[in-house]
Amino acid sequence: MVNFRKYISSVAVLASGFFLAQSTVSTVLYSQAYDNQKSSLNLPSPITSMVEKTILSAKELVDINVNTMMADPVLKNANWGFVVYDPKTKKVISSYNENTPLVPASTTKLLTTETAMNLLGENYRWMTQLEYSGSIDENGVLNGNLYIVGSGDPSLGTNKAGASPYRDIVSDFISGISREGIKKVNGDIIIQTALFKGNISKLPENVVWLENNNYYLPVGTTHEINPANEKLIVKKGSSFSAEKKYFYVSPYNNQMVYADKYDGAGVLTTKLPDAPAFLANTFRTTLVKSGVAVTGKVTPRTTDATPETRKLVSAYKSPTLGDIIYYTNQHSDNSLAESLLKTVGFQSLGDQTSESGRKVVTEHLKNQGFDMIGLNYMDGSGLSRSNNVTPISQAKFLTALMDEKYYKTYFSSLPVGGQSGTLKRMFIGTGNGQVFAKTGTLNKVKTLAGYMKTNSGKTLVFSLMVNNYAGSVDMVKKRMEKILEPALDL
Repeated sequence: MVNFRKYISSVAVLASGFFLAQSTVSTVLYSQAYDNQKSSLNLPSPITSMVEKTILSAKELVDINVNTMMADPVLKNANWGFVVYDPKTKKVISSYNENTPLVPASTTKLLTTETAMNLLGENYRWMTQLEYSGSIDENGVLNGNLYIVGSGDPSLGTNKAGASPYRDIVSDFISGISREGIKKVNGDIIIQTALFKGNISKLPENVVWLENNNYYLPVGTTHEINPANEKLIVKKGSSFSAEKKYFYVSPYNNQMVYADKYDGAGVLTTKLPDAPAFLANTFRTTLVKSGVAVTGKVTPRTTDATPETRKLVSAYKSPTLGDIIYYTNQHSDNSLAESLLKTVGFQSLGDQTSESGRKVVTEHLKNQGFDMIGLNYMDGSGLSRSNNVTPISQAKFLTALMDEKYYKTYFSSLPVGGQSGTLKRMFIGTGNGQVFAKTGTLNKVKTLAGYMKTNSGKTLVFSLMVNNYAGSVDMVKKRMEKILEPALDL
């Protein structure tokens, strides 16, 4: 903690030359009033600010802002930590509570997405294949089964990150059937996707309340389920609102999930509980409509003790992992992050559970030299309040990534201040296009971690996490901008 009294006094002496009636300079302490007044900040006049910048270095201004935030009504009773780190000198430039474990919210995705990129490679893709067993007779009758073999593609049918919609995947499958000369299927359509068996969307462990008192459930999304089939579970007296999320019981698996978006006029954008089953049923329906009869039914088969000999008909490739990580970090997509967690668990330990994913991520971080003190990694997305990490460990982690061959791809996945993703409405003025960071938001938790390009051309690393603040999320975002902006002059 810097002692900034001498800086303020020197500013006061010089400022008095400009204001004969003013014996002391304005401080940069925040007003006790909240942001519902004209301004919540008792900021210096433009001339005083100019004088301060003339006398004080950028580092001193950063330190002063950090110190004065302790008296701010939004942050004075909060638990928060901050660090600006120089990746070249490997030294802390300015910090506050940098070794305090804090709830990181969605900045947890920084760890999840980097682990996936490190272990799988940025060009990794998931495959969803159509195969058949048996034989095709002279009349085009397949005496055997069709197989849809999945690999846990988290983007399947979602349109996320450039993923194809279901109709396009089904169209490719139908074309494959036509190429094989199949005119009738005397068998079943078997879903074989053991990778994410049991990956049905239920309320997650450590579920948390977010803004507007809505649960956030990390599962895949589609616009193609008919909302008329869903039973909404809404509090009595609740009116429909575009900002609310509505619980419902899915007819596909009788599990409670929720509608992602209310579009008005009774139309809901819903969550898809079981993507492979939806794909298989849509495929069967389309086959029948196109004149290819199917005598059997759609059935799952997670294990196959005596697998049949099969022939590949068609294969759908997901977008690259780099594309999916870009979408995940830009949109802070929880469903993709949780799927990435399960994917690394399967690829490393042969098991698709979140528990295996956690083991893989924490072991990877340990091997990479991550500061494990204060780390508690509970999920891939940051939804759990049981997650903890220190600001300094985040900063050093981001610094270490700068030497990785995939750093450029990883860096480009981060939202840009004032321009893209979840940072589009922050740093609209100062810092526009200079802050590249992952945001995090839970109820009374706001976090930000990433990189900044200073006015002198340096790249600095920072972490800023605020827990249990007072007021609104917009209030704390303004304080975060205020803390970081002087660092742009370093």
